[in-house]
Amino acid sequence: MDLNNIQRVYFIGIGGIGMSAIARFFNEKGVQVSGYDRTSTALTKQLEAEGMQIHYTDDISLLDKTTNLVVYTPAIPAAHTELQWYRDNSFEVVKRSDVLQEITRSLFAITVAGTHGKTTVSTMIAHLLTDSGYGCNAFLGGISVNYNKNFWSSDKQVAVIEADEYDRSFLKLSPDIAVLTAMDADHLDIYGTPEAMEDAFIQYTHNIKPNGTLIARFGLHRNNELNATNKLLYSLQNDAANAYAANIRMINGGYEFDVMQQDWMIDNISMHIGGMHNVENAVAAITVAHLLGIDAGKIRAAIASFKGIRRRFEYVVKTDNQVYIDDYAHHPEELRALITSAKALFPGKKCTVIFQPHLFTRTRDLADGFAESLSLADEVILLPIYPARELPIPGVTSEMIAAKITVPVKILPKEEVVGYLEKQDVPLLITAGAGDIDQLKEPVGHLLKNKTT
Repeated sequence: MDLNNIQRVYFIGIGGIGMSAIARFFNEKGVQVSGYDRTSTALTKQLEAEGMQIHYTDDISLLDKTTNLVVYTPAIPAAHTELQWYRDNSFEVVKRSDVLQEITRSLFAITVAGTHGKTTVSTMIAHLLTDSGYGCNAFLGGISVNYNKNFWSSDKQVAVIEADEYDRSFLKLSPDIAVLTAMDADHLDIYGTPEAMEDAFIQYTHNIKPNGTLIARFGLHRNNELNATNKLLYSLQNDAANAYAANIRMINGGYEFDVMQQDWMIDNISMHIGGMHNVENAVAAITVAHLLGIDAGKIRAAIASFKGIRRRFEYVVKTDNQVYIDDYAHHPEELRALITSAKALFPGKKCTVIFQPHLFTRTRDLADGFAESLSLADEVILLPIYPARELPIPGVTSEMIAAKITVPVKILPKEEVVGYLEKQDVPLLITAGAGDIDQLKEPVGHLLKNKTT
């Protein structure tokens, strides 16, 4: 696959957050981009406005039958009519990860993997490199608030790539710098056991290019099996790590801190997004930037100007009386970090969490962990499980989680949430989940803003 000789490319599942980044990459190179997705979204409308042709029915008559390359997401069923037609007619059909594989071969690649934190860390790194003038091509799994997109290009032959562990696609990448944020059990429908998933992350570190560098979170399970010529460990505050934060102060929903290393430090860093876990994410990103030789003053300025990622500890409403945070958290450890940080930043405010479980298999496998993390809130509202690519599993419902939660909890359909909140006092509200719970952000935000005026 020679990415430089492609004139036309067709995407099956173009509206996915990772797929759309690659579609934008080709579009900016002047390639004719078209594709299919199941539903029209704000993101697909943006892609259309950028000149891409998209349709929303699985219909062979709407295909680009002269395309040079077909890219599909593994979330698309194997029996998808368009996918089958291209295969039956001998077109070059590849996964999204195959395109990223070629990009990591041809550019200096910085990849960020982990069961959580990878979107924030990769976006922070991309912003640090861009804001400082170093430059990079960014392929992200979230929408950067600073740039209002998940991809941007640069003449600099450097790529920052969010490395997705779903269906082992990240094992195709060959990074020069690899970041590893977490190895908690997830996607057990793919991996089968937590140990098999850990094996995949260990293999990810074995794919680092010769003389490359691994930047891994301190304390990861099986840390001694992680492989790299050069290995640096980062931590929130543990001074046994190579890089860590010190003198952390909470300031108006954000943080000030210093980053310490054995032979360097950057003091008085200001970060204006919430979440103590984001301080740790910043330590990882700053370690990458320092490794690339970026000036401390430019690093400090870039972190201060970083506005975060949509749906990652995103402040929808933030006043003295009302705080509403929306987040993508869909794993127990992500919920734990989210709720703990929010309660620490806004002590004394009653914390209400509205959570939409994502996938029947994840709910089945991690129900105990979800209940334990959600019980850190003062009250919980659960939505029905968002199925995504899965069919229902008998006996697996939101009630599996609700039955184990130790604080007041109720299950509501999404359509009833706004009406319920009209009658409630929710000084600190969090909506969380990876499904379509984001559709609540605008109406709930509108309701709470009106309540505070």
